[in-house]
Amino acid sequence: MLLTVLVLALGLAGCSSLFGSPVSMHDWTRFGWDAARSSAPDVAVGIAAADLGTLVRQQVTLPGTVDASVVYLHAVRVAGAVHDAFFATTTYGRTLAIDADTGAVLWTFTPPDYGTLAGTYRITTATPVVDPDRAHLYAAAPDGKVRKLAVADGHEVWGTAVTTLPEREKITAALNFAGGHVLVTTGGYAGDIPPYQGHVAVLDAGTGALLQVWNALCSDTTGLLVPSSCPQAGAAIWARGGAVVDPSTGDLLVATGNALWDGTTSWGDAVLELTPDAGRMTGNYTPTETQQLEQLDLDLGSTAPALLGGGLIAQGGKDAKIRLLELATLRGTAPHMGGEVQVVATPSGGQMFGAPAVWHHGGTTWLIASDTGGTGAWKLVNGTLQPVWNDPHGGTSPVVAGGLLYVYDPAGALRVLDPLTGKVLTELAAGSGHWNSPIVIDGRIALPEGNANDHATTGVLDLWRLPH
Repeated sequence: MLLTVLVLALGLAGCSSLFGSPVSMHDWTRFGWDAARSSAPDVAVGIAAADLGTLVRQQVTLPGTVDASVVYLHAVRVAGAVHDAFFATTTYGRTLAIDADTGAVLWTFTPPDYGTLAGTYRITTATPVVDPDRAHLYAAAPDGKVRKLAVADGHEVWGTAVTTLPEREKITAALNFAGGHVLVTTGGYAGDIPPYQGHVAVLDAGTGALLQVWNALCSDTTGLLVPSSCPQAGAAIWARGGAVVDPSTGDLLVATGNALWDGTTSWGDAVLELTPDAGRMTGNYTPTETQQLEQLDLDLGSTAPALLGGGLIAQGGKDAKIRLLELATLRGTAPHMGGEVQVVATPSGGQMFGAPAVWHHGGTTWLIASDTGGTGAWKLVNGTLQPVWNDPHGGTSPVVAGGLLYVYDPAGALRVLDPLTGKVLTELAAGSGHWNSPIVIDGRIALPEGNANDHATTGVLDLWRLPH
């Protein structure tokens, strides 16, 4: 009898009961699912189209706004017990552990400078990243530091500054992790107020040591710059995806915002390929109209490079274009201007800020992107992007999970679509937001609400779950 009970318990542990689809047991450890920022999990997520009408919503009140995405660990020890838990960082640097079943806040880490920063212009919109050991995560704060925190109770293991001028240099983009390194990028605050220089910082995950800095301006200078020491300012690396890791080489890909481009030491409005340790640049690209982009505030780097495979990347921008680029033609330290494989318009011809999803399905690669006024899908066919469908609703960073497409419209809705056709399957009510984006895992959807630019010290996390 005991054996029968154990068998039944183990069987039920892999499903969501008779009311829903089987629930997987997976983690979601960073923005965009993987180090390449594909935003397309290749595992079961426990929610199918038939479940959409049964989802139950909970709104969790948070001590801050999460203008980013959350991360997730299943069956991890937090606050003295085993929980499925979400982790999130608020705009003023508080990092929280949240029980995925009840919405209870299990612990809160508050940076020492929180009291002087809360309510000010100094914010972060960086999504944390979880260490592969599942016992630690890394989070940013507007004091210019990245910290290693314990999953169990939120205590600080180490904290390292990634800027010498946190009043001007902002940790905007999501953190990443590869090869035992924490990958951080920096930008500037609204208005592009100098002095600041976008840069990539590489931290040792074990010790917190700052191992390497690659500066997008004054790139012949290593280490953290005193911003006023460089005659150029800008080149923010502020896209949602920050540093993207090429899984085939370990190389880092970033895109920069407005600044001078001279092809030698100033790399504004450029796509850049760096060695895995960010020690040197191995490839670069800028459009022929790079000077115009800078003058009109049309950052090429409003999104991060999207790795399509086959040596191709897609680069969306504020100029309402998506450029298809071949990595082989970018390689080398000589300056590369122009030479795109293809240029297509963004879904509605609007500015693009979200990270696109790269979905490999049925032997075909799909690129799905949202801009301020629409969402669209392309297939990669014979080395070019072929349009498939277009939906007239804007969104942030789309996610393809379990064969469904999730797009958050910051006007106040989470839409679920068929990624093959663009048909809207359901619309889940949600509050308004900014750059927030959903994750979908283990029969749950988690989506933060709110806009960092409102400078609020409270916020909401929307959770949808299969019924119990």
